[in-house]
Amino acid sequence: MVKSRRVQVLLILVVLSFLLIHFLPCSNYGYMEEKPSPVHILILSSWRSGSSFTGQIFSQHPSVFYLMEPAWHVWVKMYQNSAKVLHMAVRDLVRSIFLCDMSVFDAYMSSQKKKSDLFQWETSRALCSPPACDSFSRSDIITAGNCKTICGKYPFSKVEEACKTYSHVAIKEVRFFDLKVLYPLLTDPSLNLKIIHLVRDPRAVFRSRENTVAGLKLDTNIVVGSQKTKGEMGPYNTMQVICKSHVDMYKAGSQAAPSFLKDRYLLVRYEDIVRDPLARAAQMYRFAELHFTPELQKWVHNITHGKGHGAQAFDIGSRDALRVSQAWRKTLPFQKIEKVQNVCKDAMDLLGYRLVQSEEEQKNMSLDLLFAQNSS
Repeated sequence: MVKSRRVQVLLILVVLSFLLIHFLPCSNYGYMEEKPSPVHILILSSWRSGSSFTGQIFSQHPSVFYLMEPAWHVWVKMYQNSAKVLHMAVRDLVRSIFLCDMSVFDAYMSSQKKKSDLFQWETSRALCSPPACDSFSRSDIITAGNCKTICGKYPFSKVEEACKTYSHVAIKEVRFFDLKVLYPLLTDPSLNLKIIHLVRDPRAVFRSRENTVAGLKLDTNIVVGSQKTKGEMGPYNTMQVICKSHVDMYKAGSQAAPSFLKDRYLLVRYEDIVRDPLARAAQMYRFAELHFTPELQKWVHNITHGKGHGAQAFDIGSRDALRVSQAWRKTLPFQKIEKVQNVCKDAMDLLGYRLVQSEEEQKNMSLDLLFAQNSS
C-alpha cells in the first residue's frame, strides 16, 4: 500500500514537472534559448577627425549594423537651436537606433521616405547587403559608390529589418559635446553600450576644416552661433568649443569616470590609427567584442597604404593615411598654428600633442618627436 502511494506521488511529480517546463510562459525559461544581447558601439568624435574612416572599420565588419551620423537629420530639422539644446533629441534618436526602432526618424523625415533618404546610407555595408539589398553578400567589402548605384530603391522598412539581424549596432556621431548627456544610455539595462572617443591633432582638424567651410556651415552655426563664426577669429572660436568638448569628455570618461563606465570608454587618437592601423583596429575590435578577420586585416592595410592624397573631403578611399594625416605641417602657416595651439592648449596637453614653438621647428620636427608625448 505504502509503496503504491509512493509511486503515485512520483508520477504526479513527474507530470507536474512536465507541465511546468512546457506550459509556463516562455519568459520564465526563454533565457535558455535567447541570443546574446546585442553590443552597442558609439564612436564619438568631431568633424574632420578621421571619424568616417574609423566608422568604416566597424561598418565593413559582417557582424555590425552601422549608421553614419544619423543625428544629421535632427540638426537639419531643428537648426535654429544650439547643440546643447539638441543633445536630448540626439540622445533619444541614438537610443532608438540602438534598439532597432527606426520609427524615431518619422519626426525628421517624410512619411514617403525610402532607405536612400537616410543620411549617408551608402556608407553602411549593412544597408548594402541582405536583407537591405540583395546585390551583395554580407561578407563582402562594399564601397559606398558601388552601393549607391545599386541599392538605393529599397523601402525604408529595410533599415529596421536589417538592424534586427546583427549582433552589434554601431553609430558614428559628431554631434555630442558632453559625455554626461550619455549617462542615461550607459545605465539603461536595455543597452550594452561601449564608447570609442576618437580625437585628432587640432592643427590637422583646423587645416581640414579650412577645405570644407561651406559643407560645415550649418553645423558650425549650431555649434558656436552664427555671430561667433564671423571674422578672422571665427574658425578659432569653433576650434575652441570643439577642443573644450574633447577635454570635458575625456575627463568624464577616464579621470573622473563613474563605476558604470568601467571598461566601456576607450580613447583613440587618429594619428595612432594611421601609424599602426592593424594594431589599433585590433584594439578597437577587442574592445567591441568583435573578431578581426583576415579579410578585414587585408582591407585595413590596403586602405591605409594606398597612393591617394585624400583630395575628396568626404570620400573614404585608399590613401597614404599617415602622410595625409600630417599634411598640415607643410601647408598650415605657423601664424595659424600658433592661434590653434592657443585656443586648444588644454586639449593638446591632455591628449598628448606636442606644441610647435617656431616656424623652424615646424619645418624640421620629426614625426616621432611630434608625437613623443602621445605614444601609447
